[in-house]
Amino acid sequence: MSSPVQDDGTRGLRLAPFRGLRYVPERVGSLAAVTSPPYDVVVRPEEQRQLETAHPYNLVRLILPEDSGPQDGGPQDRHRRAARTLARWLEQGVLAADPEPALYVYEQRAGSGSAGSAGSAEYDGAGGPGAGELLQRGVIGALRLTAPEEGAVLPHEDVMPGPVADRAALMRATAANLEPLLLAYRGGDATARIVDRTADGARPLLSTTTGDGVRHRLWSLTDPAGLAAVTADLATRQALIADGHHRWATYRELQAAHPPGTPWDYGLVLLVDTARYPMRVRAIHRVLPRLAPDAALRAAAGVFRVRPLAGASLDGALAALGEAAAHGNAFLLAGRGYHLLDRPDPARLAAAVRADRPAAWRRLDAAVLHGLLLDEVWRVPDADGHIRYIHEAAAAVTLAERHGGTAVLLHPVREQVVLDLARQGVMMPRKSTSFGPKPAGGLVIRRLEPG
Repeated sequence: MSSPVQDDGTRGLRLAPFRGLRYVPERVGSLAAVTSPPYDVVVRPEEQRQLETAHPYNLVRLILPEDSGPQDGGPQDRHRRAARTLARWLEQGVLAADPEPALYVYEQRAGSGSAGSAGSAEYDGAGGPGAGELLQRGVIGALRLTAPEEGAVLPHEDVMPGPVADRAALMRATAANLEPLLLAYRGGDATARIVDRTADGARPLLSTTTGDGVRHRLWSLTDPAGLAAVTADLATRQALIADGHHRWATYRELQAAHPPGTPWDYGLVLLVDTARYPMRVRAIHRVLPRLAPDAALRAAAGVFRVRPLAGASLDGALAALGEAAAHGNAFLLAGRGYHLLDRPDPARLAAAVRADRPAAWRRLDAAVLHGLLLDEVWRVPDADGHIRYIHEAAAAVTLAERHGGTAVLLHPVREQVVLDLARQGVMMPRKSTSFGPKPAGGLVIRRLEPG
């Protein structure tokens, strides 16, 4: 995933150091207790409540500020409250800025028996752990924002205007990048050597293990020679947005709203060399709380082959989905037992899926799900209250059962398919992929201060 640099030097990745805001361990105690998954991964309201009660300074209070009650002024008031909370934490010494600008080397590691390794890629290369153990390393910095035509950063999913507007309002109010995007690139040998040398030989700024069994460590990189080497290496690279399309769109919107030469020209990212530390691409599932399982199955039976998986566990049902997906579009319905949908009617499929897209796009499960099942068969609008996007299969099943609705579980897309479509400039349906492991929020924050 490399890209040539133009004569004017505008193409490629430019990662700038910044003075990170970090939690002060003496003020918060457990660093693990103040971290949070990305805002769009948090299952609301259940997991959000758990995070809020886990610690009074948990990052979720900033990234997902709650309504204060019936008198609440709406989203603007929530965002202003997040800004006041951030300012108060700074005044109280809960958060403090590092003394000098830095890039941050970030490591996530877990053994094969931990919960954290279940959904993440394995690494078995030189310097890494043995097979079955999670290890991901990358570098966090402020990335120069570029126009799509430069080709330095490749999105691969469409975005929804609502979340972009919400994130933009939150960033404006707090004047901060509260959590990094996850970007994947390939072949930055110099950067990879610096990342590994730092992680293997230096004392970390912080080390903590979250409840999923993943150990997180962070180092600062301030050495001028090291920073220069990273700059030169990344200047020829191209990155794929692995996680954070809505935040990337937000960065670009806010950049356009400010004059050039301000901190809004940059956004907080984690860059991972996937040639050295491969990510795993997982599916994002759908929960339809207003569609009863029986009604969903009756309607789908006229278009798909429907097979009940009697007595199957979730793992067994997902294995059956994987086998069926090897031969074409397939979905697993849950809510009242498990049912496998496959072999869609060719004529209905051809009529429902957009014809102005490449063949690889037309074969995507997400494209078939939205074009055929949701729009034509079930008539479910893609709107709040009708569709919930859930990253974990078990959480999707639980949520569907709680509401008497239907969970639609999908099989993951191969990374090469994602990359090929992104290079063509073709956007996949929103919430098609979930790359991971994702960075924990709360380890380092970027404040957008002049200079």
